Amino acid sequence: MGSHPTQIQLPAGAPSRSFPAPDAGEGEPSPPDRVRPWSRVSLLWRVFLGNAAVFAVAFATVAWAPVTVHRVATPKEDLVLAIILILMLMVDLVLLRRALRPLQRLAATMGAVDPTQPGRRSESFDTAGPEVNALARALNEMLDRLEGERRESGRRVLAAQEQERIRIARELHDEVGQTLTAIALRAERAAGEPTSQTDALVDIGETAHRSLEDVRRIGRELRPEALDDLGLVNALIALCGRMDQQRTLRIHRELDWRLPKLSSEVELVIYRTAQEALTNVLRHAQATEVSVSLKREDGGVALVVSDNGCGLPAGADGRGFRGLRERAIVIDAQLEVTPGADGGTDVVLRVPV
Repeated sequence: MGSHPTQIQLPAGAPSRSFPAPDAGEGEPSPPDRVRPWSRVSLLWRVFLGNAAVFAVAFATVAWAPVTVHRVATPKEDLVLAIILILMLMVDLVLLRRALRPLQRLAATMGAVDPTQPGRRSESFDTAGPEVNALARALNEMLDRLEGERRESGRRVLAAQEQERIRIARELHDEVGQTLTAIALRAERAAGEPTSQTDALVDIGETAHRSLEDVRRIGRELRPEALDDLGLVNALIALCGRMDQQRTLRIHRELDWRLPKLSSEVELVIYRTAQEALTNVLRHAQATEVSVSLKREDGGVALVVSDNGCGLPAGADGRGFRGLRERAIVIDAQLEVTPGADGGTDVVLRVPV
């Protein structure tokens, strides 16, 4: 409070002077012709001065007005006091509305922010106190961060979709396309060799079955059938079974069959988290063992994928982990990727229910 008297006790005809901003150490003071001393007064002192002015006027009116008030006021004196009280309240209301008007405009700006129409920002208030301007700057910085994160998330989503399309197109071309081409060529050769048509038909049938398995595998990667048909636990068992076929990796399962009822969206996020974690272990961790645990915990369920591999590289935050965190945010879950107690990596997803 010791710094405020120089701002509020200005004589009535005193020339306008510049006052340093609260953060004056960050730059040069503004030119005198562009700074209003009243704009440097905090909102607290504005409200205090307004109320003080009202009380001072009331005191002067009661002290010096030619009106006598008895110990027990007469009806006429009650009327005078009521009029004074009403006038005090009206003046106080006007002063408070003037002091709080920038906050109302700031609240209107916050309410009008539309995520689908970026670019809206709060204006600066020349006559407002430093608190209001600091709040407006914080709001604009928050909107900048939110819009920047939204643009980055959109770019990541588009990039992930494009990479998935490229992967599917490559697999269809390299595996299914080549298999169907081989079938067509084998059928053409068999048509010109009537004696070997039986062997050709057997060969064509076996090749068609392999192509069908490729199509089913691609479909399972896009949307796990077991998750829709058999539920989350069975889908995780099938996922671990496919990963366990790798000779270099041994998977230990610890899955609770008595899980609370989960929505399809939550089940999909849990499944994708386990799938991404196991894929990262297989590709990068150089692990020999990994454990997958899905259990109840207080207020929800927890998925834990732990391996005994080489651990996280310095500053690891790959695209896969960013995608998992974004999935977790959608269902209000918490994802933690930390080094394991005995080396390796722990991926923990906690889902509230």
